[in-house]
Amino acid sequence: MPRTRSAAARTGRRLSHRAALAASLCPPALVVTLCLPASAQIAMHAGNAAPVTRDEPVTFQADSVSYDTHHALVTWSGHVTIWQNGHILLADQVTYDRNTGVAAARGHVAIIEPDGQVLFATYMELTQGMRQAVMTDMRGILAMNGKLAANGSRRTDGKVNVMSRAVYTACKICAQHPDRPPFWQLRSYSATQDLEHKRIEYEDTYLDMFGIPVGYLPYFSTPDPSVKRQSGFLLSSLSPNDKNLGTYVTLPYYWVIDGQSDATLVPLISSSTGPQLGGQYRNLMNFGRFTLTGAVAYDTHTPSLIAGQVPDYKEIGLSGYGYAKADFDWNQNWHYGANINLASSSDYMRDYRVSGYGNDVLTSNAYLEGFGIGAYSRLETIAYQGLNTGVINQSELPYVLPRYKYSFFGEPDALGGRLSVDSNDFNIYRPNGVSDERASLSLNWDRPFRGALGTMWLFTIHVDSEVYNAHKLDLTPAYSNVNAATTSQALPTAALKLNWPFLRTLKSGGTQIVEPIVQVIAAPNSGNSINDHIPNEDSLDTEFTDTSLFALNRHEGIDRLDGGLRANVGLHMNWSWGAKSIDALVGESYQEHVDQNQIINSGLTSHASDIVSRISFVPANWLDLTARGRFDHFTGQVHFADGLISVGTNLFRVTGGYIYNQHDLYYYYDSSIRTADPQLAYFEPQNEATLGISSRWRQYRASVFGRRDLATNQNVAIGADAAYENDCFIFDLSYVKRYTTISGESGDSSILFSLTFKTIGTFPVNG
Repeated sequence: MPRTRSAAARTGRRLSHRAALAASLCPPALVVTLCLPASAQIAMHAGNAAPVTRDEPVTFQADSVSYDTHHALVTWSGHVTIWQNGHILLADQVTYDRNTGVAAARGHVAIIEPDGQVLFATYMELTQGMRQAVMTDMRGILAMNGKLAANGSRRTDGKVNVMSRAVYTACKICAQHPDRPPFWQLRSYSATQDLEHKRIEYEDTYLDMFGIPVGYLPYFSTPDPSVKRQSGFLLSSLSPNDKNLGTYVTLPYYWVIDGQSDATLVPLISSSTGPQLGGQYRNLMNFGRFTLTGAVAYDTHTPSLIAGQVPDYKEIGLSGYGYAKADFDWNQNWHYGANINLASSSDYMRDYRVSGYGNDVLTSNAYLEGFGIGAYSRLETIAYQGLNTGVINQSELPYVLPRYKYSFFGEPDALGGRLSVDSNDFNIYRPNGVSDERASLSLNWDRPFRGALGTMWLFTIHVDSEVYNAHKLDLTPAYSNVNAATTSQALPTAALKLNWPFLRTLKSGGTQIVEPIVQVIAAPNSGNSINDHIPNEDSLDTEFTDTSLFALNRHEGIDRLDGGLRANVGLHMNWSWGAKSIDALVGESYQEHVDQNQIINSGLTSHASDIVSRISFVPANWLDLTARGRFDHFTGQVHFADGLISVGTNLFRVTGGYIYNQHDLYYYYDSSIRTADPQLAYFEPQNEATLGISSRWRQYRASVFGRRDLATNQNVAIGADAAYENDCFIFDLSYVKRYTTISGESGDSSILFSLTFKTIGTFPVNG
């Protein structure tokens, strides 16, 4: 029935109701200390016609109130709202017995907790300021879309809710068919919600999927969905048939140490090898953070059998690994840290599926790093542990003790140019290889200016200078004809670059750009015999592509410098209309001086370099194509090519990739290199293709991929993934098979099957 009372009448009547409730709920001993101030405060609000705030000890709103003085009953009816101590009670009718101190609520009863949780019931009895309560037909809305229901519930001291015939789910309830079972639910004979420690314990529990029981747990405990961190056991991981571990199970335990740190312990029991105890410690502080991860195991597997090598049986037994990562702030400009990664062996990492297995090396470093206005500085030490023992010798890996890097980029000067300064210095030690020290300084000055007819010019003066002191130059990786040398090099360079873009605006709204680019670089000749006395740490490979066409130094680093007189020419073209575009570049370098020490197949071993090109083609939102290539200037033979294409929509998309190189950059992983001279595999062409197909439709997604070495006509890897996800559940199944050989181990297969019940956790199964 619509209410016709005026706003003033409703306000005055409700305020009197608040005063009556405040007096009726207070015990006699508190009438003076609590109830009278509350009444006086209410009267003051009434006089000012201002609303009463919810900070008062007890207050209420209702459409009507009645008093039964004979039985000491107070009844509020119609849109009743009562709040006290952060708890809010809503109901159609509330009857308060002043003799027993019990309030009975009926009709659309709801309690809103201070943390935002809401409990509903058809009938509820409350005492002691809502700290004690009994509810029938209870329903609850928790954090993270959690839903809790029970036939009945009893609250004790405002800390514990004990529920009978409880059901929990995080899934949406169908509005048209509310009686229809949710996607999944936990159905328990009894459940206890610890409001103080934010935890829910279930006893005699069934897991239902679509209303059908699929699992049983005699006892199950989980944090309240509102909890971000809480100590307790995490969901275990199970694998019925792992290649190296056999059948294994883990049972992690998570420990919240304090507000800034926690730890996780992960015991692992395996049927095929010894047990492992792993763990992780994390600490987040005001001035930084650090993480420690590691494990200790008793590995009983036979070490890898590598051609030409005797297995190291000392690796059987106690094994382990340790990873540490730290990053701390010194002040607003400087921070420091370390990344330490160590393992007893690559066999152990393989056997226990340690993250990082399959890499060439484990890298550790400690650093100090600073940032300024236009400046950057870094001091670090680096060490490597070889994992691919089939081709990597630990004694040949370097220790960087230390390395210093500095960069500065200045503001425009009076001449309109900008000066930049770079330094990259190090001391490298190898037990069995080149040990050397380098001090370097690079100066660069750029002066851009515009000319007539829309031309854009860039004038550059650049100087590279290095000083070296090297020992054991006749060993890896230099293999020079001298043993030791102290030498230096300097290369001044001057360059002038012209960009001349021609722009055309189309009536359709698109634009076309044709941009010739010409660059002339002059520098003294470099290379030849001087390189015999200079170690090479950062320029072991040179790949001439479109990205280095206009670079002053086309080597990767500065141990080898690119000198002589040369001219670089290119043509850049772009056509854009809306979100569609075609962008292309083709170019070549003409050099007067040919460095005889240039790497074979680099594309720079003649006066006319290879022709390099790039094209990016996006004609529609369902097609994206990018391709790059390098071709012989005289014969047109392809020396390098790669491409990536993506065609389709979310419903069906095909992605393909291709790479061809005259030398194999990944020859470490070729199973065919187990020969007398594995270095010969470097000169075998790399010819590889990848293909992937993916589909996404509503809550489903699936994908497959394959990677094949066309040079050896063998697969490198294949895999597939299928998943389903809705508002409360994720199913994921993935499969990967590797065909290559790492550290003497042939390819293997892995399967990961996981079920994620949102707000509960993930059940993973590995194989």
